[in-house]
Amino acid sequence: MKRNLVAIVMLGGAALVAVPAIAADPIVYDEPVYKDYVPPYVPEVDDGLKGSFYLRGSVGGNMAWAYRVNHPSLDPSTYDVQQVGWGYSAGIGAGYETGDGMRFDVTVDYLQSDGMAIDIPDGSGAAEGSYSLGLRSTIALANAYYDFGFGDMGLSAAGGAFGYVGAGVGVAFNRMATDEPGSDGYQFWGSNTSFAAAGMAGVGYDFGDAVADLGYRALYINEIANADAPNPYSIDHTLIHEIRASLRYRFN
Repeated sequence: MKRNLVAIVMLGGAALVAVPAIAADPIVYDEPVYKDYVPPYVPEVDDGLKGSFYLRGSVGGNMAWAYRVNHPSLDPSTYDVQQVGWGYSAGIGAGYETGDGMRFDVTVDYLQSDGMAIDIPDGSGAAEGSYSLGLRSTIALANAYYDFGFGDMGLSAAGGAFGYVGAGVGVAFNRMATDEPGSDGYQFWGSNTSFAAAGMAGVGYDFGDAVADLGYRALYINEIANADAPNPYSIDHTLIHEIRASLRYRFN
């Protein structure tokens, strides 16, 4: 009994000593260290093309065709076109793109085409044989286009592939000559001014400051007329098919 009492007293004393010691030694919890924390990189949002002015230059090859040629002084007075004409064009322009795919510009092109021809039979009032047209035109157009990206590849400030469609209206300042049987090349130059219009489609690549594209342009000239030739003529509704390469430079 005495031993048990002594054991109880010693156990109680040990407890009294241990409780203050535990209270004096606070519990430490592990916590993350924030002083070296680096937040993840969040790239800037690409809002697409920004509105900007640009200059452009174009070169291309062309094929000219019309349905018939009118010769009022001959009999018959109309002749079907038998051969197409071939040539080239080169031009410059300036414009503005809005940043949402639309862009607008004015262009001036020099166009040359030779070889569009008709055959005039004997007894019509002119020498028998083939008559071909030499055309030299200055084409001024006001144009509007819509650029569209290919999936997630284009129409962004970082550049990419894109397609486009467009249309233009303006005026053609024409000079023309005829290569006729017995002549030594083109002669009998004349001139006229006519309404002109165009439709365009193509593809391109946006490099950022510069944009390159390759496209098709259908150029319509309402009338080509030479009143100064010995046998005056006019050609209605000439359509010129062009393949053109263009380069634009942006001023942001």
